[in-house]
Amino acid sequence: MKEVVINPITRLEGHGKIVVCLDDNGNCDRAYLQVPELRGFEKFAEGRPAEDMPQITSRICGVCPMAHHMASTKALDDLFKVEPPLPAKKIRELVYNIFMLEDHAVHVFILGGPDFIVGPTAPRAERNILGVIAKVGREVGLRVIDLRKTLRKTNEMLAGRTIHPVIGLPGGVSRPVSLEEAQELKTIGEKAVDFSLFTLKVFKDFVLSKKEYVDLITSDAYTHQTYYMGLVDDKGSVNFYDGKVRVVRPDGVEFEKFDGRDYLQHLSEHVEPWTYMKFPYLRNVGWKGFVDGEASGILSVAPLARLNVSDQMATPIAQKAYEEMFRILGGKPVHHTLANHWARVIEMIYAAERLRELANDPEITDPNIRNLPIEIPRAGIGVVEAPRGTLIHHYETDQRGVIRKANLMVATQHNSARIALSVDKAARNYVKNGKIDDGMLNMVEMAFRAYDPCNACGTHSLPGSMPLMVYVYNRNGELVETVSRNVPSTERR
Repeated sequence: MKEVVINPITRLEGHGKIVVCLDDNGNCDRAYLQVPELRGFEKFAEGRPAEDMPQITSRICGVCPMAHHMASTKALDDLFKVEPPLPAKKIRELVYNIFMLEDHAVHVFILGGPDFIVGPTAPRAERNILGVIAKVGREVGLRVIDLRKTLRKTNEMLAGRTIHPVIGLPGGVSRPVSLEEAQELKTIGEKAVDFSLFTLKVFKDFVLSKKEYVDLITSDAYTHQTYYMGLVDDKGSVNFYDGKVRVVRPDGVEFEKFDGRDYLQHLSEHVEPWTYMKFPYLRNVGWKGFVDGEASGILSVAPLARLNVSDQMATPIAQKAYEEMFRILGGKPVHHTLANHWARVIEMIYAAERLRELANDPEITDPNIRNLPIEIPRAGIGVVEAPRGTLIHHYETDQRGVIRKANLMVATQHNSARIALSVDKAARNYVKNGKIDDGMLNMVEMAFRAYDPCNACGTHSLPGSMPLMVYVYNRNGELVETVSRNVPSTERR
């Protein structure tokens, strides 16, 4: 059987490759997304003081460090049984919405945007941020860069660092917001809302106004009927920082709703020998293989899933955009994978509006920002919505608070089974009759890119011993010994 290999796959965080197996007629017989990297942070955590985890886990990924930092911080709240004061919660949520807005903007304009703004079959050299700027204009590009710079500097001001934040502490945050900073945040909030509405206009002008793109979004090649999962607040609204975990069936009816601390009663994980990515599924449905439908336990997270499980958005402008999307796409739930791009823009509006609300909340300058933990630690679980979907951190410790066991269920893992379905289905639709070109292969890549996967975050399974070659050189640079483990002889020197 012949193979077509896309290696490396592009415009995502982490590494991966797609293997397309062809039959004798040159049609796709099966396609696999393989993730060959292993990070293993759960093992790194063992033996570490629990209070170090918000800094350790932020190193998992340079794209979404705040998500891991915040989930870890919330896990410490639960571990030490300490409730943060309300001002601290609001500061955390403020910082988190700044991060979500900036992360979504990166995907819309840099990672996913080129597929639509430049074109899915445009030359590879043009499918990037430079190609986007060439299409939308230099001023638009400068506006994107300026907004990202502003948001990153703002989070550095509030969280200490942009990439590896230090704001989260068990029971609160490390510093209050000053009156001067609060005043600056009000201006930034207005700027953020303007930018999010500008992004919606760009999306409408360059994507939704083109029938061929709308047809592509709603095509069967990128459609799967699965369960969806995400956090909702007590009113059923999307919330990135806190809430209950809600799951809806493929027909949109609520299947279950639970506290994040109870996730093990509702979620399990399947392992395959051909990838380091695990495949979570709904425990109360079961693993039925790589198939969709109500009988399959495969679920999806990410922006579209969050909108599918929610009853509404919590802010007015985002609510209007939410209603418009579902009206145009035929109601809830929407099963079109590429609609994640549209949902992501709507979430940008919500993040910006919520940022503005919190920036104008006088309680964020309250100095009461921490309650000290006094309980003996045992186990703690923290849940947030990362840009890519539901993120769970679970730590178990000894009486000194030293990690004995850690489990991280990352958004890309929750999506991994559906991503596998998406890549396979897209390849079956576009790889036919032995005709292979770069544009067609990009259409296959688009199937995973809509989820904005982070393979660096998502690879925690170790299905056996990892192949390893060790070369030992002396001080003169001469090879003196070679040690191998599970490496085929053809790959050795």
